[in-house]
Amino acid sequence: MRTRNRPTRLGIGLAAVAGLLASVLMPVLNASPAAAQGTNLALGKTVSVSSTNSGYPASNLNDNNQASYWESTNGSTVFPQWAQIDLGAATQINEVVLQLPAGWGARTQTLSIQGSTDNSTFSTIVASATYTFDPSANNNTVTINFGTANTRYVRANITANTGWPAAQLSEFQIYGPAATS
Repeated sequence: MRTRNRPTRLGIGLAAVAGLLASVLMPVLNASPAAAQGTNLALGKTVSVSSTNSGYPASNLNDNNQASYWESTNGSTVFPQWAQIDLGAATQINEVVLQLPAGWGARTQTLSIQGSTDNSTFSTIVASATYTFDPSANNNTVTINFGTANTRYVRANITANTGWPAAQLSEFQIYGPAATS
C-alpha cells in the first residue's frame, strides 16, 4: 500500500503561522532605521548653520526632500562648518540620519555630533569619525546610532569632505528612543 504525501493539520497550521510571522516580521526587518525609530524630530524645526553658499540654504536641511541640500561656504580653508537643529526643548535622542542627494557620487565626510541645552556650551555626543555616503551602498544615507542623550540643539560639526571643498547635507534627521506601551 502506498502512502500519500498529504498535508496534515499540524503541517497546515505551522505553514499558516510561518506565513503570518513572515508578513509581520519582514516589513520590520526591511524597514530603514529612520522608519523604525518613529517620527523625525527635526522636521519643521529651526535650522542654523555656520555659513551658506548662495542658493543652498539651511532650510533645505529639514524640508523632507533628499534632492535639495545645504552647502557651506566653499574653499580649502573653510572647515570646520556646522549645521544645527533646535528641537525647541530638551529631548531624548539616540539617532541622527544624514543624507546627500541620491544621485551624487560616493564621498566621505568627517564629522561629529554635538548637543547643547543652552545653544552656548556644546558637548560631544558622537566623536569625530569619517562616514561614507555611497549612492550604491546606502542611497547616500548615513545613520549614526548612540546612547540616549538629552539635548535641545543637535549639531553636525563637519571637518572634511572628499567630494567638495565645503560641508554638504541634504537632510538632517533626528530620532528618539522608541516609545514603549
